[in-house]
Amino acid sequence: MLFTVLHYKLFKIKTMNNIFLKTICVFCLLAIFVSCKQQANYNTVDEMVAEAQLTTHGISADELDKKIDNGDMILLIDVREPNEYNAGYIPGAVNMARGILEFNINKDKFWEEAMLYMPEKDEEIILYCRKGKRSILAAQTLQQLGFTNVKYLMDGWKKWEMTFPEKFEKNLDQLGHDDGGEVGGC
Repeated sequence: MLFTVLHYKLFKIKTMNNIFLKTICVFCLLAIFVSCKQQANYNTVDEMVAEAQLTTHGISADELDKKIDNGDMILLIDVREPNEYNAGYIPGAVNMARGILEFNINKDKFWEEAMLYMPEKDEEIILYCRKGKRSILAAQTLQQLGFTNVKYLMDGWKKWEMTFPEKFEKNLDQLGHDDGGEVGGC
């Protein structure tokens, strides 16, 4: 009887030690996982853009012009707001404002209305905005959504407009009639 009681107590102690060790291991793994997932805090948007620029790829206005002239298969997305886009845009660009990019990039309805096919994950996508910062963040976002061939136009629309002042289009019928459209996507 004494042997059974001692055996039971030893078994109980071993079991408690195993549970304790397993609990500590789980907490350590959880701590490692959480620390790896922490997001950086930025003091300015310029810091955020600078970090995004490290993982994204830019293309010059001259390189983009060559791609357009060669008829390369690219999807050119203007991530400025509709009123900015309507005032002047690069020929062939589709407008998808930065604020709704994540919500529309994989939405069939958006692409049907634009009379285009939804882009494949490996399709070459070139983004631009006014000066380049929004398009850098947009490129990072598309990469996070699994798009693998995303670039941004370095120095944006302003650089294009200065380099190729004759190569742009306007939506004159839309100027002054912007209703603001969808913002956000929630």
